[in-house]
Amino acid sequence: MNSETTGNTMRLKGDLSLLSVVLFGLAYISPGIVVTIFGVVAATSGGAAPTAFAIATLAMLLTGLSYAKMARAVPGAGSVYTYARKMLDSRIGFLSGWAMLLDYFFIPMVGWLITAIYFNAQFPDIPKWVWLIVSVGITTAINVFGMKLADRVNKVLMFIALGSLVLFATLCVVFLGKHGSSAPATDAVWNSGTSIGAVTAAAAIAAYSFLGFDAVSTLGEEARGGARTIGRGIIGCVIAAGAIFIVLSFVMQLVHPGAKFADVDAAAYHLKVQVGGKTYAEIINFVTIAGSIASCIALQASAARLMYVMGRDGALPKAVFGNLSKKTGTPVLNLLLTAAAGVIAMKLDLTTATSFINFGAFLGFALVNVCVIAHLVRERRHGRTPNLFSFLVMPAIGAGVSLYLLTKLGDVALQIGGVWLAIGVVYLAVLTKGFRRPAPEMTFDDDTTATDAVTA
Repeated sequence: MNSETTGNTMRLKGDLSLLSVVLFGLAYISPGIVVTIFGVVAATSGGAAPTAFAIATLAMLLTGLSYAKMARAVPGAGSVYTYARKMLDSRIGFLSGWAMLLDYFFIPMVGWLITAIYFNAQFPDIPKWVWLIVSVGITTAINVFGMKLADRVNKVLMFIALGSLVLFATLCVVFLGKHGSSAPATDAVWNSGTSIGAVTAAAAIAAYSFLGFDAVSTLGEEARGGARTIGRGIIGCVIAAGAIFIVLSFVMQLVHPGAKFADVDAAAYHLKVQVGGKTYAEIINFVTIAGSIASCIALQASAARLMYVMGRDGALPKAVFGNLSKKTGTPVLNLLLTAAAGVIAMKLDLTTATSFINFGAFLGFALVNVCVIAHLVRERRHGRTPNLFSFLVMPAIGAGVSLYLLTKLGDVALQIGGVWLAIGVVYLAVLTKGFRRPAPEMTFDDDTTATDAVTA
């Protein structure tokens, strides 16, 4: 990470191209996730996975457009927390940060669960919960003691993963060329078992695949061209990811029509066996496992970093969360807390686990759209007149779609998300003396020192 000094202020150098920004977003998203959750999305949608991914893509594109607008309105590194704090209120900003914490805290859990599912698919005699514990232990040990090569390893594995996706898609096409599909191609888009409710519920799950595109907004100071490049990068990332998801899910749905699977969580492994044989499936499975573990390293480090900075800035109890180990320079307690949360996955399936993450994400996405509308109001007060369709109608639709998808999540996710928000409101009331004071400001958007401390 390059930086330059201006006076006493460290700022990041803008040397990332548009392509680099888009690739960063894709790396964070990890496009291979479409293969992992295909079974869940297909089963939920009634055998119309590509339609669910298409709806999710449109929903994310609306929010992506709002992120692009806010990147221009609030230059520099940003996020939903930054936008809500500046455009709405410090207390609303705090609650958006609190919702982000739910995402960050449980995202490693989903990564560990996916890793355990892949291990169990290849070695079914060993229970899934054993693989879960192994995955959590490996990742936590690496993050506690530090691993400077983790970032480079992640990038290498991303390109390997993209190559494996191309190979998998090719094998699917070859398989269809030889054997055809047992159902008409149109059934993959809509069939007798599909309904609007089922497809939108599946789209709410499919949206998990896009989580991370908003991370592009934090590169505001590093992008060549600044906010303009960030805006284009966000849109480009969503479109590129959506295209990958729709095409791959369509091909997979043709190979396996319908919504019935022996094991929806492990459907991807069985599809690989079907199109490429057991040897191919086992080799690719190991590549996927390696990539999943590398991803979990980054996810857990990010969660620990967020909690550390919130503790350091007073948004969480500093004595508990705002400390680094003197021996390793890492937030050991925060890492152990995320590891403990990961163990919860022993009692969850992939559908429920991903819905936890989407609750906070959809709230954040709705808030970004609301921030665009708030920006419109501010601009009009200063005599400027932004386009009403672009700054009012589209973000209003984006917010509505995000909230609608939130309602399509499972009851468990809604209950946990509701309780989490309630705890956040009570905690905020204590911090602000009954909402009479501004909420503590968190600096995790552009704090490079915290990043280095956690990932070094």
